[in-house]
Amino acid sequence: MKILIRNGRVIDPASNHDRTADVAVAAGRIVAIGNIPAGFAPAKVIDATGCLVVPGLVDLSARLGEPGYEHEGMLESEMAAAVAGGVTSVVCPPDTDPVLDEPGLVDMLKYRSEKLHQARVFPLGALTRRLEGEVLTEMMELTESGCVGFGQAEVPLANTQVLQRALQYASTYGYCVWLRPQELHLGRGVAASGALATRLGLPGVPVAAETIALHTILELMAASGARVHLCRISSAAGVALVRQAKDRGLAVTCDVSINSLHLTDVDIGYFDSRMRLNPPLRQQRDRDALRQALADGTIDALVSDHTPVSEDAKTLPFAEAEPGATGLELLLGLALKWGQESGLALPRVLAVLTSGPARVLGGALGTLQASLGRIVEGGVADLCIFDAHAHWTVDAGSLRSQAKHTPFSGYELPARVRCTIAAGNVAHEARGRA
Repeated sequence: MKILIRNGRVIDPASNHDRTADVAVAAGRIVAIGNIPAGFAPAKVIDATGCLVVPGLVDLSARLGEPGYEHEGMLESEMAAAVAGGVTSVVCPPDTDPVLDEPGLVDMLKYRSEKLHQARVFPLGALTRRLEGEVLTEMMELTESGCVGFGQAEVPLANTQVLQRALQYASTYGYCVWLRPQELHLGRGVAASGALATRLGLPGVPVAAETIALHTILELMAASGARVHLCRISSAAGVALVRQAKDRGLAVTCDVSINSLHLTDVDIGYFDSRMRLNPPLRQQRDRDALRQALADGTIDALVSDHTPVSEDAKTLPFAEAEPGATGLELLLGLALKWGQESGLALPRVLAVLTSGPARVLGGALGTLQASLGRIVEGGVADLCIFDAHAHWTVDAGSLRSQAKHTPFSGYELPARVRCTIAAGNVAHEARGRA
């Protein structure tokens, strides 16, 4: 389909492009920005007056319910949630059922997602078979099937010798290893260690659970030369270690979840299971450090950490409830809320949702590397059009995700997504807009 987007404010954080211009799309590519070719005959015209036209958002952590957790989220519902939130690319962790440790399973997931013509899915392969932490997977075969990296999802890798071998192998072939730093035994609690966890009688997870794992990962990185992406940093001490590692020149990147960016352990209140999350919500000093680190670039990307959880698994006592929350549709609004509260320029805020996460994926994107997370002539037409002046209140029941649990229910957020274009197709369009 040929599409003409008219009169929008086009912002591309990667190139510092920020001006009002028309954008022409054809054959899944952006053919012109500003100077529309004579004779360009669009099949659809989108009036973006008063709206922003930005690269489609890239979410580095979103579980999609398939395979194995269809009772919590179907691929159709979660992909619809993604494009409703302006997200056109998602990285899917390997902790599906069965685990993504075989090429055939990766092929099936990619085939199912491509048939929907909505957001792109970039699977992470399991680092070890069945995520058991003992035997490495066939990383080369998984890469050929489309995996963009390898990780353990929420399963800590306790055997440091296996981790060392994994990093050595990944370094040899240029693969990126994705790890959430968490020491196995210290990380078994359900809330961040502190006065609130003690008062509520909840098993605590100390900051040391993150920092001990970080020290191990970073030392093995230095020895192997491997590239590692750290998933969902949650503490001020963790941020300090990442900053030091980057200063040392280690090939490390990291992200933070929307939950840790906005919430603290106090929000647990009276055992609110919507706040049962991994990593657990920490104290205000940690949240403040995370917000500053995201602003100054120490943290490379903001993620939704979208984890659909069924009603039965959430309506349990706090310690027994399944951790997770829906977040794909909230990612843009919560990012802009953080930006407004931090006094940041709009392009800087958008960078942590677009060009920043695209750089994390890097060479694993193949031919998409030059244009994913960007607006560039000749590049892929993944675009999000939103009204930055519109505000909306989060109503969990109205979310498109099959799972309705979110700690942000009732929050007022900025920005309404009017239209999402994925690979040149209109994947989502709000009612009432041409």
